[in-house]
Amino acid sequence: MFSPRDTDDPLAGRFDHLDVSGRATALLARRPVWPVLVMVAITAAFSWWFLLTMAGSVATLSGSARTLGPGMELISNLLPVDTGSFFARIADLCLSADAGALAASNGGGLALFPALSAMWFAMAAAMMLPTAAPMIRTYCEIADTASARGAPVVHPLVLTAGYLAVWTFAALAFAGLHLTLSAIVGSGGAEPIQGVIAGAILIVAGLYQFSALKEACLTKCRNPFTTLFARWQTRAAGVFRLGMEQGLWCLGCCWALMLIMLAVGSMNVIWMAALTLFTFLEKTGSGRMTSRVAGAIVTLWGTALIIGSAA
Repeated sequence: MFSPRDTDDPLAGRFDHLDVSGRATALLARRPVWPVLVMVAITAAFSWWFLLTMAGSVATLSGSARTLGPGMELISNLLPVDTGSFFARIADLCLSADAGALAASNGGGLALFPALSAMWFAMAAAMMLPTAAPMIRTYCEIADTASARGAPVVHPLVLTAGYLAVWTFAALAFAGLHLTLSAIVGSGGAEPIQGVIAGAILIVAGLYQFSALKEACLTKCRNPFTTLFARWQTRAAGVFRLGMEQGLWCLGCCWALMLIMLAVGSMNVIWMAALTLFTFLEKTGSGRMTSRVAGAIVTLWGTALIIGSAA
């Protein structure tokens, strides 16, 4: 039997037999909001480092940052490079001179698909995890209140894992689409998709910004408290599913914006940063003006690409 020293705190006095580090760990587990947000930041930072190193390897192996898409020449000298690394091997696959034939062949497709999947997952973690921080913090605040009342709670990392599980499957789908389009147009895995296909991608992404589904998903992303509180779970499996549900709303909100990376270059970190900032502002803002303005710009951009390709 434990004898809490503070009757107002049901968890007080339960860690008397732990050493200093053990009590510190218990305290962090009890109030996990900042440790979890720090871990989210570290994961996002690692993903950005992965993508920057990949971009540097691609630029080095190809001999020009133009391969990475518009704007990348501005920061090409700042990109980290390790030509003998795992990143360089992935970059070498993505820069295959005959990407269409590589993707069409069974062996080539099997070799390139894991590389593209890893790249798209890193992109999703780098771009989407920062925008999910308010949702994770909201869960932590509800969990902290429940824990103070003596109710059982599940660690927020379980919620985060469910969220990332959705983007893992999404990364596989994006990689499959990327591989298919590369085979059609004969471009390398790191190069932007060109011409009519790029224009069609941009038009789809732009028009989706005006859709009712986009609005519904964006509303859910902007108001995580309603879903988290109404569907509160006290079992790990339930919280994992809750994280997946939040991930699905996020995917429904952002999948079309992620497609833009196919048109500007999947290793174009300048566009990744711009879209990350836009997505964060869109999710934390109010109204639909931001979404509609972006949708109009992207739609006009795609239309211009198609007209230019036909001319």
